[in-house]
Amino acid sequence: MSNSKVASANWPLRLAVVAGIVLLAYFGVSYVTRPVAFVVPVTKGKSIRSVPGTVEVKAEFDRELKSAVAGRVKSSDVEIGKRVFKNDVLVQIDTGDVDLEIERIKNEITAAKKKVELGSTLRPDVLNSKDTLDNLERQTKAGSYPAGEFAKAQRTHQQLEQRMELDETNNRLLLANWENSLRAKELEKSKMTITAPSDGQVTTVIARVGDLINSNTAIATYIAVGRTIEGKLSEENFAAVQKGQRATVRFLTFGQDHYPAVISKVLPSADPTTQRYSIYLDVTLPEGRVLVPGITGEVTIIIAERDNALLIPRRALVGEFVYVVDGSKVVLRKVVKGYESLNLVEITSGLNIGDLVIAEQQDRFREGERVRTQVLPN
Repeated sequence: MSNSKVASANWPLRLAVVAGIVLLAYFGVSYVTRPVAFVVPVTKGKSIRSVPGTVEVKAEFDRELKSAVAGRVKSSDVEIGKRVFKNDVLVQIDTGDVDLEIERIKNEITAAKKKVELGSTLRPDVLNSKDTLDNLERQTKAGSYPAGEFAKAQRTHQQLEQRMELDETNNRLLLANWENSLRAKELEKSKMTITAPSDGQVTTVIARVGDLINSNTAIATYIAVGRTIEGKLSEENFAAVQKGQRATVRFLTFGQDHYPAVISKVLPSADPTTQRYSIYLDVTLPEGRVLVPGITGEVTIIIAERDNALLIPRRALVGEFVYVVDGSKVVLRKVVKGYESLNLVEITSGLNIGDLVIAEQQDRFREGERVRTQVLPN
C-alpha cells in the first residue's frame, strides 16, 4: 500500500486523538477555572444549646480606709500595692492632745472619788443638828419645850439632811460623769490607731505622714484579695439560665484558652441602664493563673445537650439554608435547626451525615454552579 493510502486510512484515528486531547484540555481548563468551595462534612456528635454573654473580673469589694476622728497622721504603713491583712495597724493618728486630756480627766476622777469617800461638807452640821433635835425631843416630851418649836426644828433638820444627800448625790454623779468622759476619750484614742478591717491590697494613698485630716476622711483605698466573675446576659438569653448550670469562660487576656465554670448566683433584676442581667460564676483556673480586676472576656452557658446529632459550623448557615456540594454541583438546601452553641449548630432536617456544606464565602456561589472543593476542619 502506498504512503498516501496509509495516511488516508490513519486520518480518522488521528482526528479522534486530536479531538480527545482537545476535549481533555477543555475539561482540564474548565475544572481548573472552577471556583474553589471550602467545605466541611456533616458530622455526628453532641449538640449543645448554649447562650453567650460577657464577663468581667471584679474584686469582691473595694473600700476606703477612713479615720473616725480628726487629727494629724503620725505614722503610716500604707503603700500602693501593699498587701494588708485583717487587724494590721496601718495608720497612727497623733494622740498627744488626747493623752493630755485623759491625764486631766484621771486627776478629776481621783478628786471626785475623794469627795465621795469624804461625803458632803454638810455632814457635820447634820450630825450636830441631829443631836440638838434629839435633846429638844426629850425636853418636849418632858413638857419643858414647846411642841411647835420642836416641829420647826424637825423641819430645819430634814432640810439640812436633804441638802447633804443632794450634795453627796451630786458628788457621785460628778464621779460617774468623769468616768464616762474617760471611757469616751479612751475610745477616741483607740480610734486613732487605724487597722485593716479585712484582708486586701492598697490601691491608692490619699493622706500621708504629717497631713491633718478630718473625721470620716479617706486615708487610702484598698480592694479585696478575692475575685468575683460577673457575667452579663441580654434579656433574650437570660430566661433559661439557672444556678448550677455549666459554662465555659474565655478571658481576652489569656487568648483562646477556655476554662470550665459553674453558675453560682443569678440576679433576678436587670441593670436599668443596659437592660442586661447579671450572673456570677465559679471558674476553675489552672495553678498559677491569676485574675486581675478589670479583665474581661466571654462566657458560653450550656442550657441543654443532645447526643448523636448532625452538626455543622454555624458559619455555614445562610439564614435557613446551606449550600451543599453534590458531586461538583452547588445545591441550595433548606434546613431545620436544633440546638445552637457558640460555633456549632444542630441540623434536624435537610442534611445527611457526610454531606459537604460550604462554610465560607457563600455569597460567591450560585445554585447549579460547578465547583472544586477543599475540605476544612470542623
